Parts: sequence; C-alpha cells; structure tokens
Amino acid sequence: MSSRSLPLQETEVQDRMGAAATIRRGLSLSPELRRGLPGTLAIAVVATAGRVIVPVAVQQIIDGGFVEGGVDMGFVAQMTLLAFVAVLITAAATGWMHLRLARVAETALSGLRIRAFRHIHDLSMLHQASEQRGVLVARVTSDVDQISRFMQWAGLMLIINGGQAFLALAVMLVLSVPLGLVVIALVPLIVLMIKWFQTRLETAYLKVRERVGHMLALIAETVVGAPVIRAYGIETRTRERLDEAIESHRLAAVRAGSFSATFSGAGELSSSVVVAAVLVVGTILAVNGSVSIGTVVAFLFLVQLFIQPVQVMGEAVNEAQTAVAGWRRVIDILDIAPDVADPGPDGVELPHEPVGVKFDGVTFRYPRPGETAAAASGFAALRDVSVDIPARQRVAVVGETGSGKTTFAKLLTRLMDPSEGSVAIADTDVRTIRFDSLRDRVVMVPQEGILFRGTIADNVRMGHPDASKRDLMATFERLGLEDWLNEMPAGLETPVGERGSALSVGERQLVTLVRASIADPDLLVLDEATSAVDPATEVRINRALNTLTSGRTVVTIAHRLSTAEAADRVLVFDNGELVQDGPHTELATESGVYERLYRSWQRGTVV
Repeated sequence: MSSRSLPLQETEVQDRMGAAATIRRGLSLSPELRRGLPGTLAIAVVATAGRVIVPVAVQQIIDGGFVEGGVDMGFVAQMTLLAFVAVLITAAATGWMHLRLARVAETALSGLRIRAFRHIHDLSMLHQASEQRGVLVARVTSDVDQISRFMQWAGLMLIINGGQAFLALAVMLVLSVPLGLVVIALVPLIVLMIKWFQTRLETAYLKVRERVGHMLALIAETVVGAPVIRAYGIETRTRERLDEAIESHRLAAVRAGSFSATFSGAGELSSSVVVAAVLVVGTILAVNGSVSIGTVVAFLFLVQLFIQPVQVMGEAVNEAQTAVAGWRRVIDILDIAPDVADPGPDGVELPHEPVGVKFDGVTFRYPRPGETAAAASGFAALRDVSVDIPARQRVAVVGETGSGKTTFAKLLTRLMDPSEGSVAIADTDVRTIRFDSLRDRVVMVPQEGILFRGTIADNVRMGHPDASKRDLMATFERLGLEDWLNEMPAGLETPVGERGSALSVGERQLVTLVRASIADPDLLVLDEATSAVDPATEVRINRALNTLTSGRTVVTIAHRLSTAEAADRVLVFDNGELVQDGPHTELATESGVYERLYRSWQRGTVV
C-alpha cells in the first residue's frame, strides 16, 4: 500500500523512517551500488590503514632510534622508508577508491533516476494531476543529485574517517592501555553529541528538501504560465508567492545550517578536550616512567587521527542527512503503487484490425484525500454507464462541461481504471491488455496539441519511430497536408520550439494528427480541437480528420455539434450519466438534453 493511501498519522510515521532503514531500502533499489561497494570498501580499508603507520614510525624512531652514544641512523632510515612507502600506498589507494566510487555511484544513481522517472510515468493521470509537476521533477533531479554528492564525498568521509578512528584507537590501546582508556572514556560524550545533532539535522534537512520541491514547482509554474501572468497583470501577486517560497526555503536552510555550524563547533571543542586530557595524563605517566616519551608523542598524532573524524563529521553528517532526506523522497515516489498497472508479458495482445468497445456498468469516482483510486468514495464523474460501440463506427460524445465526456475518453484509453464495472476493447477487459499493445492499437489525440522540443519530423516519428522520410511525406500527402508542410521554413526539419511554441495552436494540432495517422491505430479517440483555430486551418484539420478516421473505430469528444451531425451515432452525457444514445437525426427531434444543446448551438452559429 502506498503512503498516499494512508491516513496522515501513518504517513508521518513512514516519513520518520530512520536513516539506517532508509539507506538499506535505498541500497536495495540500487543493485549496481551493492555490487560495486564491497570492493570500494576494501580499498578504503587499505587507504585508512596506511595513515596509522606514520605515528607508529615516529614512536619507534624516538624510542628506538636514540641509543647511547648517538642515533641509530640505519634504524631511523628504515622506519622513515617504511612510513614513506605507507604514505605512497595510502595515496594510491585513496585515488583508486575515489575513482571507483565515482563510477559506481553515478551508474547506480543513474539507474535509480531512470526507475523513478519511469515510475512517475507509470502513475495514473489522476495521481499526476494531484501532484505539483515541479515536486515530481525534483524527485528525479535534485534529490538524486544530492544522493550522488553524498556518495562521492560525504559517504567516503564517513567510511574513511570512521575506519581511521577505529584503527587509531586500536593502535593507542596497543601502545598504552591507560592512555587509550582516557580516550575511550570520552567517546560516549562524543557519540551522544553526534546522536543529538543527527536527530535534529535529519528533521531540518528533510524540511529543506520539501521546501526545494515546493520552490521548484512554483518556478516551473511561473515560467510555463508567463503569458497568462502578463495577460492578467498578476506579476506582483505571482512574485509574492515565489518570494514567499524562496524565503521559506531560505529560513529552512539557515536553520539547518545553524545546526550544522553548531555541530562543527562542538566537534572542535570535543577535540580540544581529548587532546588536553591525553597530554595531561601522558605527561604524568611519562614522568613516572609508565610510558615512553615516544609513546606520548605518538599518542598526540594518533589522537589527531582519532578526533579528526569528529571535526569533519559535522559537514559529512550534514550531507548525509540531506541525502537521506532526498533518498526518502525518491523512495516515497517508488512506493506509490500505480493505480493503472501493466499486466506485463502475461497480458493480452490486441488484434491488428478495427475493434469494438464495450462499457459494462462503469462508474468512476474521484478519491478523497488519503484514499486509493480503487477505494475511491468521492464525486462520481461517471455513473453506471453501459454502451456497446461496434468496430468501424464513428461515435460523437457530447454534453455540457463536467458531464463526464473526458472521463469517458480516459477510461477508454486506460489512462484511469473504473471504480466499478469494466471497459472492454475487442471483447477483452482493458486491464488485461499489455500496455505496449494497447498504446499501439489505441491512440488518443488530445484537445491541445502537445509537441516536444525538436523538429516536425521528430514529433511525427513518435507515432512510428522507424518511419523514414518517405513515410513521413507520404502521410502528410495522404492527409492532404503537403501544401501546409511546404509553407514551413524547413519543411520536416522545422523546429517546433519548447512545447511547440514556434507553431500556432492549429499547426500543432495538424502535427498531432499526422503523428496519430502514422501510428496507424485501430481505435482513435479524438478530443475535438477546432474551436481555437482560424478558418483555413480548420478546413485543413477537418480534411485530415476525414482521411484519418476512414475505416477505423472513432470516438470523438465533440465540442461543436457539427461533428455530431457527421457521426454515425451520438452519446449524450449529463451529470455523469449516459442519458441519450442514437443518431443525430433522431436525437435532434426528441425532447431532451441533446435537442436543447443542438438548438442552443444552432442559435450560436447563426450569422
């Protein structure tokens, strides 16, 4: 069950999943990281072990190199060479470790990014519409980037410094148990301090990641909606909303940074306390002859190797908590079970021929907050709709705004699943049809022509990726659009701009019709889009539609009743119910919803 379907209290419990549990779950979602991490950790052990050789060499030189009558230069040279070799090995291992981790982390996190992106696309249109687009984008971009930064820097610091502290402490105990116990006695205080700050940093940086997602959502909304903002003169109001989001992020980041800075200061203080304690106790023991001068000097080096991780821990834990917050947000998305699931390889494949459609007692309800789509108990957009559409029939779906027309189309193309009843295509329940077969044989052309950055050819090929230039030209000619294409500056290679902004509304619609035609679907669902185009483009669109719909099963969401006049059959929806079903000639003369809509449309079209 996804966290979206849980009551708020349970959702908050999930959100508070511990850092260790989050990392374990994250590693389970990144198999590439699990495979590459053990080798990297082994190299990290070598890199860490080499660092304690130098203090040991110093101790040996002081205690063993100075003999009666002078200095044993051979022994000193031997210890110095040993320390030099250890430094070289440590440097080489450190470089190799960084390279391996960079490769492993980027490979693993690229896989995580791909899985998150695909999962977002697998979510139903209903769920996507309930989320801010910027928040979803942040899950795939900035949240994963934060995990990457942690793996390549803070993760290494935690591993290396943790190992370094452990080895330094072990060597200290070998050299002098009393001095080692002094350091050990202070460890619980350091651990308690880290734990106290970790809990607060985790909460603070989770809040920062949430504020980042909200800020990105508003920025994306503002950029996309710039024409509307200017048209209505709401720049000030929009700027205030954006300023508020940015200020909210700033305050959250400052609060988190304050905790981090305090943590770093506390680390410095604890370091000084440990050094002072070792120096005082070591001096007393050296005077009493319990330890050698070399051991005390070596301890000062080893104590630095032990407490250095504490000094770095503030920033490393800072990055770790931010990464854990980002990882938790990605996991939150991946844990949302798609309301519309692909049956996969066991699913049915549709035949390559015109297909019929059957709705049997279909009801669709929107979920209330905290409900899944399957258990929705909210507003019913459709109620108990049963209809049978034979193959090759052209059907117009009409009704007032909010009557259920678009919901009918989305259920037909399985962008959503019904709350009750079933939808069948070619006598097969759509829930059992493989997605690739359904998307190949059933194509929906939305009211707004959606294009992607690239050329006209790039966008048309989305309907048939392997189409050659000759195939593209043949499709334009078949739809009678070669004259329009020739008017374009670069023909097929004309750039369409961001979201098709270089083309007019009607021109974008022409490209989507060509894209639908080259896909060669058996069932075509059209959301009519000729109300916002000029007369010349409307003629082109209608001419293309006549060719495109020939010989296919066609369901058209009709906004102009001239489309209903030309259809074989008209389905009339009102308040979520199918209230009339029949040919235009009959429905236009019967008293009812369609007759009222038709008369109103006729009066509106009279010049």
